[in-house]
Amino acid sequence: MTDSNRDKLFSKPLGKVPKFVFDSSVVDVFPDMIQRSVPGYQTIINHTGELADRFVEENSHCYDLGCSLGASTLAIRERIENRNATIYAVDNSQAMLDKLATILEGQPASTATQLIKGDICDIQITNASLVILNFTLQFVPLAQRAELISRIYEGLNTNGCLIISEKLHFEPESLNQLLSELHHQFKRDQGYSDLEISQKRDAIDKVLMPEALETHIDRLKQCGFKSASPWFQCYNFGSLIAIK
Repeated sequence: MTDSNRDKLFSKPLGKVPKFVFDSSVVDVFPDMIQRSVPGYQTIINHTGELADRFVEENSHCYDLGCSLGASTLAIRERIENRNATIYAVDNSQAMLDKLATILEGQPASTATQLIKGDICDIQITNASLVILNFTLQFVPLAQRAELISRIYEGLNTNGCLIISEKLHFEPESLNQLLSELHHQFKRDQGYSDLEISQKRDAIDKVLMPEALETHIDRLKQCGFKSASPWFQCYNFGSLIAIK
């Protein structure tokens, strides 16, 4: 990794820290940022590919909602070759999609992959055997989350799979504080300074809105999913799987 690809966005004092946005400066360092910020991230991506292998049916659709640079798209694409499936990678950041297009050009595959710029809350889900929300729902306004999950449910085929990976909130607050402190220590171990950790926390405040694991499971069941359960957790980050 070159020095220009290392995440140093919050390494200098910024005064009033601006709200976090997925602009071109983030695109340049995003792989380093997420690997060093989200404990268990690579495990989740790897097993997203494994789940795709189990759930993606022939002639069906897969949706990577909030795809960023396509880590999930790439993970599932290499596991579902020769099924005549189509992957729709959706993001509202043109800078992310432009970079992803370059990445896909360098890694050709037989599985059709379409890039879509748009709000994931407006995307029509049809004939889906797999939908992925890897660290995406947490950025959707709280009031819109139930409607989005309902629309995903309606667009999934029977026995289709939804993967949701998120930062989570825990009760009581003492437990939430402990897991947050463990997360911050993880980031220190990855080379982030206390200044970077503090400024990043300020930048995502009110932008990333975590919910409790129980809230996610209740919403999924209320929307009709026959099963919903966590399958991975590391500190205050986790991933759930829901089956229609």
